[in-house]
Amino acid sequence: MERIKITQHTSLGAFWFAGWLFSIGYLHLNFWMGLLGLFVWPYFIGVHLAPPLS
Repeated sequence: MERIKITQHTSLGAFWFAGWLFSIGYLHLNFWMGLLGLFVWPYFIGVHLAPPLS
């Protein structure tokens, strides 16, 4: 019988959420800009941390 290992990455999600809240507060964004930042912020973090294409 195979064993199934379940891994939770809640600390990474909490770090992302804390960074998102910090960004909203630091930039003094209103509600709608903060909501937009919910979708845009992870994209820019991903682009920044991705390895170069060439």
